[in-house]
Amino acid sequence: MKLSLNQATVKRLTLAEAADGCVRHGIPAIGLWRDRVQEIGIEAAAKIVRVSGLEVTSLCRGGFLTAGTAVERAAALADNKQAVLEAAGVGTDVLILVVGGLPANSRDLPAARAAVADGIAELAPFAAEHGVKLAIEPLHPMFCADRAVVSTLGQALDIAEDFPADQVGVVVDTYHVWWDPQLEESIARAGRENRIHSYQECDWILPLPADVLLGRGHVGDGHIDFVRMRTLVTEAGWRGCAEVEIFNQEIWDADGDRTIATVRARHEAVGAGSVS
Repeated sequence: MKLSLNQATVKRLTLAEAADGCVRHGIPAIGLWRDRVQEIGIEAAAKIVRVSGLEVTSLCRGGFLTAGTAVERAAALADNKQAVLEAAGVGTDVLILVVGGLPANSRDLPAARAAVADGIAELAPFAAEHGVKLAIEPLHPMFCADRAVVSTLGQALDIAEDFPADQVGVVVDTYHVWWDPQLEESIARAGRENRIHSYQECDWILPLPADVLLGRGHVGDGHIDFVRMRTLVTEAGWRGCAEVEIFNQEIWDADGDRTIATVRARHEAVGAGSVS
């Protein structure tokens, strides 16, 4: 399995610095974030990755489709359409969707999940016109209130199945799905339906920090069986990259070049059947 470096893992590096690090460490692909694209513009970002020869595996992120008012929903749809244009502009056909949590002052999970499906129904045809697939990313249930009312691959696939597979699929992110007792069944289903649009890796480490968003670790530092995870997705037909996306303040504060080297070394260790 090829390796992709998600920009979030080296948060302090510019796109040019991250791309240079990938080239020097023999990493053939990169996942981009919209803030780093926007700070230099789509054309400049596209030129950096084109000159570097890197594959762009995804753009993060669209989504947040659960807004409570019509005005907020219209703004979210407009932002997602801009994200589609950015994805197409930088040369990727995958836009990651973090779907959004509960609207302010709401406890209505069914309504929020229905809003996600409605928002994707509005966005999918526009994305398809620009050659971009929407990849729904289920997040661990601890993020249900504020970030993603879709918590399992099964839920994500139930939304995606109403659309052609080349328009809407899912992200298999090890951090968010490793705990799911229906994981094997759901990954197999995603493979049968040709809906795995992205595979992301990072580890579940303890103790969780006060900001649980930043509780991810390097592959091999925590509790996830990555040999098993890669086996499941490859048996389901995934032939793309393992995109390493880590949110962790200590890793962000570390030397970016050293972080990239560690990402490469840990990736190879999984390929050898061990991450110890």
